[in-house]
Amino acid sequence: MATFIRVLEWLFFLYFASHIPITLAIDLQALLPTEYYTQSLQDLLKWYAAEFKDPMMMAPPAWFKSFVFCEALLQAPFFPVAAYAFFKGGCPWIRTPAIVYATHVATTVVPIIAHVLFHDFPKGPHPGPETPAERLTLTAIYAPYLLVPIVLLLTMLFSTAYNGELRGAKVQTGKKSR
Repeated sequence: MATFIRVLEWLFFLYFASHIPITLAIDLQALLPTEYYTQSLQDLLKWYAAEFKDPMMMAPPAWFKSFVFCEALLQAPFFPVAAYAFFKGGCPWIRTPAIVYATHVATTVVPIIAHVLFHDFPKGPHPGPETPAERLTLTAIYAPYLLVPIVLLLTMLFSTAYNGELRGAKVQTGKKSR
């Protein structure tokens, strides 16, 4: 079980470490003025939006901007802390912040995925996905930002490596009943 938890910690480390440059270089372009970004980063965003038909990144609706704002203000400062904790491994102090993070992110990604799957996107100027295959492709891009936080949440809630209080409580209860 310890090896499995360590594999999960490495997954979480990679998730958080990779999220730092993605947030700074790509996601925040939905909020910040274009002059904050080099032409190559602007071109990368344009390529991504056109290739995967993600108009939310080029012309973000207000609700999407609110999620990116939360990413910038609440999540981004947490990324290096979480990356450190999971790189090091066995840091029970990350449990509560990880639960808060995972719950917050999962609840913001669900409406994004629902929007991708069910919204009737206009044809231009930034076309969205139209076919089921295009919708599923864009959903697959957002899915790790739902699935990894859910796995993180379950790990923090149920793993004895991070939930030592419950394990200790069960031991104490067992001793009291004897």
